[in-house]
Amino acid sequence: MADLRPRNALRHGGLGGGRAPGRAREKEGLWDKPATLNLISEVLMLFAAVALGYALVVWFLSRPLFPLREVVVLTPPAQVTTAQLEYVARTAIRGNFFSVDLEQVRGVFEKLPWVRRAEVRRRWPDVLELRLEEHQAAAYWTVSESGESQLVNRYGEVFIAASNADIPAFSGPQGSAAYIQARHREFERVLEPLGRRLVSLAMSARQAWQLRLDDGLVIVLGRDHEKAPTDQRLARFVHAWPNARDSVGVQVAVADLRYPSGFALTPVGDLKATKGKQ
Repeated sequence: MADLRPRNALRHGGLGGGRAPGRAREKEGLWDKPATLNLISEVLMLFAAVALGYALVVWFLSRPLFPLREVVVLTPPAQVTTAQLEYVARTAIRGNFFSVDLEQVRGVFEKLPWVRRAEVRRRWPDVLELRLEEHQAAAYWTVSESGESQLVNRYGEVFIAASNADIPAFSGPQGSAAYIQARHREFERVLEPLGRRLVSLAMSARQAWQLRLDDGLVIVLGRDHEKAPTDQRLARFVHAWPNARDSVGVQVAVADLRYPSGFALTPVGDLKATKGKQ
């Protein structure tokens, strides 16, 4: 028994000594790790240096050291006036060479009536270069529901501007300008043998067509039908019209092509009488 106690005591003491380093390690925290603290401080100093450098750059570029002195228009305008360009330059351009908001300036130039697209860029040391793409009016445009008058460019886009150009007149439902412009080109090709210009084209809400030629003749085409398409009826009229015009011997106001196998003619006098009875 005497021999057992010392061995038990020794064994007990060995176990206690093994747990002591573990308790010491558990007590170690962030502040007991110099390498980690040094790394964190270096990262924080780096972020602070970057933020300070950015603030200094922004402050420096916003100083009145790089003023814009000139706006150069690289594309001579045809419809936009010099007064309009000068007004936008005075009111829309803010900041210096580096701080000016090119997108904001571009947007203001594109609000001018005849401007379709604008491009603005910097040219060192104190110049803004401006390129303008202007609308090319292809037709007058009237919205049939509201009567609002606008213009259509060669891409079929509607824009607001004033013009006295000798161009066709379109009318139709909202959003149909591009489609009417495409049909205008088709109808003009069919009418080409007559040597007359198509000066007016109207489409109703039910997609019924009415054409007016430069000699005043109104052609009522009506709607497209599978058995008698509008272009087929118009081509038949173009072929027969010279002989029909000579045979009637009077000035015709309206040619009604809504019949599947022919057309009806209304002389100018009869049209006036009909209007008087309404």
